[in-house]
Amino acid sequence: MDQLLSWGLSVVREAQTPASPALTVVMKGISVVGTEYCYLALLPLIYWCVDKRRGLRLGVLVFLSAAINLRLKLAFAQPRPYDLDPSVGMGKESTFGLPSGHAQTTTVLWGSAAPLFRVPWGLVIAIALPLAVGLSRIYLGVHFPTDVLAGWTIGAAIVVLDRLVGDGLERLLAGLHDTIALALVTAVALGMNLLSMKDTSLSGAFFGLAGAAIYARKSAPFSVSGSLRRRALRYLFGIATVAIVYALPKLLLAGLEAGGPPILRFLRYALLGAWVSAGAPWLFLKMGLADPEPSPPHSENAKEGSVISK
Repeated sequence: MDQLLSWGLSVVREAQTPASPALTVVMKGISVVGTEYCYLALLPLIYWCVDKRRGLRLGVLVFLSAAINLRLKLAFAQPRPYDLDPSVGMGKESTFGLPSGHAQTTTVLWGSAAPLFRVPWGLVIAIALPLAVGLSRIYLGVHFPTDVLAGWTIGAAIVVLDRLVGDGLERLLAGLHDTIALALVTAVALGMNLLSMKDTSLSGAFFGLAGAAIYARKSAPFSVSGSLRRRALRYLFGIATVAIVYALPKLLLAGLEAGGPPILRFLRYALLGAWVSAGAPWLFLKMGLADPEPSPPHSENAKEGSVISK
């Protein structure tokens, strides 16, 4: 392992050979694509304005992938390049390095979002963005190349698994009663907490997003259709409310969260997830920024709708 890390450190040093202030700014900008803030802006855009079913499914996959990534980081407990050589560190992170969360999550997100784009652009984006983000992490000295390769591999495996069983699982969930579906969401959230009690934000966001979506199909059955102007207004208004829901509780609970029980962080992110999937859509309908979704066909299951409905 020491030899592998030594080799990885030499690759990081080589990647930094052409370093300049301008290139570093570009690399840090690319790296942002793999952060929480990017997902916070992008996932609501897809869910509210492009494809409701795909947007919710992407959110679930991203949260599950991130929880798996965090568990693996704790299991491997591998240092980052700047831990071995502080001179290569152009950034700092609070977790271990293996596997790269940026590489893994961008692979999951853009690989799963590829069907939203016309051929071949979906495939190009699904490859190019994770590749660029992974290389930026090596350049910045926050990951060894093996961290990034592992992230890409795990992310690709999740995308393939979703392609193989995701549609079937979605149809299965469509037939569940709301109470059973919510119990299943709760069980998955608890499982995510068991993977790591260090950070309950992922399980909270998953619980809020998926749990509220179960009931939003009846209380806020909005349609993503509409003119480009209307969708833009919907998104701009919605993302402004998301920023408030994200920032205000964070400011109010800052002192309590630091040394307080993990449930506080769980609840804060659950509120955020629930607002994206149900709260904001309810407002869209009330304000005329979205039309009600057309009633589905006759069968009982169709009346019930899907847990992840388009």
